[in-house]
Amino acid sequence: MSAQQILVLTNGHLFTGTDNNSGTADPSFTLVVQDGRIAYIGPYDSAPLQQYTSVHTQDLNGQYILPSFIDAHSHFLLLGQSLAKVQLDGCKDLAEIRARIASYVQQNPDKDRVLCSGWMHSMTASQAKASMIDDLTDKPVYIDAKDLHSCWCNSAALAEMGVQNMPDPAGGTIERDAEGKASGLLSEACVLLIVWPWLASVLSMEEKMASLRAGIKAYHEVGVTGFIDMAMDDNAWEAILALREAEEGRLPLRVAAHWCINPGNGEADRLKQVDRAIELAGLYNASTSPDLRVVGIKVICDGVIDACTAALKEPYTTNVASPDPIWTPTMLDPVVKKACEAGLQCALHAIGDKAVHNAINALETHRKPGQRHRIEHLELTAPEDAARLGKLGITASIQPVHADPAILRAWPALLGPERLKRVFAYKDFADHGATLAIGSDTPTAPHPPLRNLYVATTRKSARYPDAGDAPVNEHFKIGIAQAVTAATRGAAYSCFGEDRFGTLEVGKQADFVVVDMTFEAEELLSAKVVQTWFAGEKVFDAAVGPEEKPKI
Repeated sequence: MSAQQILVLTNGHLFTGTDNNSGTADPSFTLVVQDGRIAYIGPYDSAPLQQYTSVHTQDLNGQYILPSFIDAHSHFLLLGQSLAKVQLDGCKDLAEIRARIASYVQQNPDKDRVLCSGWMHSMTASQAKASMIDDLTDKPVYIDAKDLHSCWCNSAALAEMGVQNMPDPAGGTIERDAEGKASGLLSEACVLLIVWPWLASVLSMEEKMASLRAGIKAYHEVGVTGFIDMAMDDNAWEAILALREAEEGRLPLRVAAHWCINPGNGEADRLKQVDRAIELAGLYNASTSPDLRVVGIKVICDGVIDACTAALKEPYTTNVASPDPIWTPTMLDPVVKKACEAGLQCALHAIGDKAVHNAINALETHRKPGQRHRIEHLELTAPEDAARLGKLGITASIQPVHADPAILRAWPALLGPERLKRVFAYKDFADHGATLAIGSDTPTAPHPPLRNLYVATTRKSARYPDAGDAPVNEHFKIGIAQAVTAATRGAAYSCFGEDRFGTLEVGKQADFVVVDMTFEAEELLSAKVVQTWFAGEKVFDAAVGPEEKPKI
């Protein structure tokens, strides 16, 4: 569509996202796009519509038009890179993992390294030894855990990173054998401080930009035109800036980033990292760079339940003691304080009930009016802490795809029946007034929003819908309009973007998605993204594939 041409969409169902509407509006609506913005919403035969000339009309044939989705919790560079990795998702055991890696090695002899993703501890009985995969290739092998909180390496990978001579970094563990040698598994802060920096140093800028382009394409195909990056660092930021420059200063996605703060080597080191976030937020903000901003900091307060590294108030039912949080209250307090005083938004990863409690306490102590701090994940929460979120204006940043019953089969044994009743308490958060922002945590989980919303609204499995898994805590499910709103307006609100996008309103950016769907929770797995539009440009069309514009 040319810049002068007016786009008129007719004969569709409109979900504006402005009032949690049901999405079953009269299909006689008309939406007009002019100069990249929404110019009109109303009846097709109204007088104001007659003013437009050079009109291109598209009949939606009863399909739905929604605000395009915003992934409220993403690891964008990692998403793009993961698309070219050996996919281990769905492997049943070590034998299947070995077979997939061996096949990749045989088919890709020119690759210097073997990068894999989607491994879960349960696939290998919680064992991750270099010796289990060393015979497959003499090239370095890196296997990302699905949750990105650990990396399983072969001996060649350990050697090229120099891990044998390293002490455990703060907040991380290098698993060792009886002789004290690194045996293959690097956990928690090791991933952030050892694995990712090393791989960043050996990958070219061209490779990183190619990964970002792949991520953009993948997002457009599922109706996403914006995301909030939850582990931004200099490596990823440099790549995004380089891609924007290569694309003549414009990216077809709206990006907000939280700078990842590592445990580091003491308080001074941690505060220095906050200084970096403050510096970048001063350069890239809503005034200077509205579609590529640094909005705050991210702190990973604890680990994950599957690896028994999430911080719980009581020990795991399997008699595994609950570890201390990666960030203790003493560590967290000065970092949150400095960020709040600088006007930055804090996003605190907290999965276990102890970590959630600590995170809320820190935000309650240091928050300033209107800062919209967030807690990421909130997978196990005490009722009293769930109630505090809305009271304190803390956004509940949730990823329903993590609540898929098919990946929670070990949880009853890890948590016990009583605590299991409190996992993924989304409705509880909302009922107490918290804003919900839905994301995917990609690439730790699938990024398509519609499948994510299916889990949010049914608590059934989107991964294996025919496997017979019972819904997990069905009483905490949310309604379909509420879920769509959380993945659009809620996500936009969570990054201070709601004045420009996240809803369909006159004057806002023409970011929207056309979906062939029945607006019912149980039918979401059958819903199909037909078109994705960004700033009035069609960036995906299921009938023909990605458009030539924007040039990505």
